[in-house]
Amino acid sequence: MSPSDDATLMHRIARGDERAFDRFYERHKSTVYGLALNMLGEPATAEEATLDVFVQIWRHASEYNARHASPRTWLLAIARNKAIDRLRRGKVRPDLQQPQWADDPLTPLPAPGDLETDVADRDERRRVVRAVRELPEAQRQVLRLAYFQGYSHGQIAEALALPLGTVKTRIRAAMQQLKAALGAT
Repeated sequence: MSPSDDATLMHRIARGDERAFDRFYERHKSTVYGLALNMLGEPATAEEATLDVFVQIWRHASEYNARHASPRTWLLAIARNKAIDRLRRGKVRPDLQQPQWADDPLTPLPAPGDLETDVADRDERRRVVRAVRELPEAQRQVLRLAYFQGYSHGQIAEALALPLGTVKTRIRAAMQQLKAALGAT
């Protein structure tokens, strides 16, 4: 399907065509869920946000204007705004959640002789996590999408409604900061 197919679906959805809505949903549900999960950090809340997005699409499809954005861009802007709204309401704050015993499966003790390697690996992971946490949120966000969600730079730009150059600059700046913080060459 091309963006023009999405535009056709949007016009049909605006007229109340449920089959067009089903096709649009099937085509974009994974992308919306991925964005919501990345921003919210909790699968159940990401599912709720995804449903909210598509309910809004169904109810407000007539407000879509092809001159302002592609249907995908409009959809991802709605998804981003829904996730931000949930964060602002304080219902989800992944960085502030306290781990529970049930959340951390017990890992077996390392085999004798591997203890030194295991400790070194853990220390290195902690250093990386700390360095990433010290990045500005805008840089962390693009890194998450690029390296953990597998988005291309163009997909990140579209998902966050940012110019492609801004995305590339943020990724480059984040990588430079991480390199400096971790002493990489």
